[in-house]
Amino acid sequence: MMGEIWPIIGVVIGVIILLVLIMLFKLNTFISLIITSMITGIILGMPIDKIVETVEKGMGDTLGHIAIIFGLGAILGKLLSDGGGATKIADTLIDVFGKKHVTWAMIIASFIIGISLFLEVAFVLLIPLVFTLAKRMNISNLKVGLPMTASIAVTHGFLPPHPGPVAISQAVNANIGHVLMYGIIIGIPLAIIVGGTFPYLAYKLTPTAFSRESDATDIDESNNLKVKSVPSFGISLLTALLPVILMIIATIVQLITGHENGKASGVEGFIYFIGSSTTAMLIAVLFAIYTMGIRRKLKMSNIMDSVTNAITPIAMLLLIIGGGGTFKQILIDGGVGDAISNLFNGTNMSPIVLAWLAAALLRIALGSTTVSAISSVGIVLPLLQSSDVNLSLVVLAIGAGSIFCSHVNDAGFWMFKEYFGLTMKETFLTWTLLESILSVLGLGFVLILGIFI
Repeated sequence: MMGEIWPIIGVVIGVIILLVLIMLFKLNTFISLIITSMITGIILGMPIDKIVETVEKGMGDTLGHIAIIFGLGAILGKLLSDGGGATKIADTLIDVFGKKHVTWAMIIASFIIGISLFLEVAFVLLIPLVFTLAKRMNISNLKVGLPMTASIAVTHGFLPPHPGPVAISQAVNANIGHVLMYGIIIGIPLAIIVGGTFPYLAYKLTPTAFSRESDATDIDESNNLKVKSVPSFGISLLTALLPVILMIIATIVQLITGHENGKASGVEGFIYFIGSSTTAMLIAVLFAIYTMGIRRKLKMSNIMDSVTNAITPIAMLLLIIGGGGTFKQILIDGGVGDAISNLFNGTNMSPIVLAWLAAALLRIALGSTTVSAISSVGIVLPLLQSSDVNLSLVVLAIGAGSIFCSHVNDAGFWMFKEYFGLTMKETFLTWTLLESILSVLGLGFVLILGIFI
């Protein structure tokens, strides 16, 4: 009996070791992940000479595909930010909706901007707008900030080219175009429902949080526009959504023709080529270089400075994602997935629910959305191999679980707390509760969608 559950015990020990290294010894997350992966491999009884090989394989397999998309996504976001496109989108939507409906404007603007920008970047970019609007309308910062946070949290957890959904799709061999399309179908109503209603719930739970005032001077001044002329709304919107448009077109053609493996020749093959995640992101970046730079009369050297500045901050994040991949590979090669598969053998638990549960538990333990998402793949992968479940829905279920219950071991928790000047209790009742509601409702939407596809 002990032999059957030992791999699961090994995972628990590994997670505890990781938490101790990060929280108690304050060790860098990447280094902690590598150390934890090796120790967990030993605990799971893997041959010593195979552990380093497994670590290297996990790192290579994880970064081999997503590094390109991740890097291009960061560049696109930076160009959109520095070129004034992101601000133009937000300002235009707020003008259209008016001050009375600023909540809906923030939800839509943040969702559009959040597709191309990673959560932390989108948050820092939009927070000055939140404070400006709140001051102009004489309302609480949180009343504007919570809808914004809901939208960017949804895009971060569910939509490529964000690293979590891309990495999970690659690991379970899911079609990224399908993940994007289904993610949008789920994400839009999720952001609208939660973003539109949660501020009222949060106010009832913690009214004091809505009276807090943050020091706006702490906001990163790097968000100031570096151009004299701001791009039009149409050009800004097209630049932000171009990779999504290209991938969606390719996905629709695949669904119509039945060539879901993306293999074809002629015009159809060309559509699949430009609609692949890597090509779509590259085309979008080249388009952004023109629309956000050259068209704005910027020198190419200045545009390339933005490109360089986009890559530098994500170097450590890439290593951390790779570190999460090594932990995932150790779990797979160490037999953890097989042990869980045997444990749930004969049960009626849906692989989608199990995928969400694994990601949610790892999210609580590890903090990072991306790391918990990637690590959970090693737990559920064996079950997927013996199931006919839709892999795109599994990716979305893991994405939903990976945003569950953000707390003190998540950088986003502290970012939200400090920017809005909240106490710990208030942060738990706003940020943590918001992410948890998005996670649970997201799982519900995935299960509903599964009925129709």
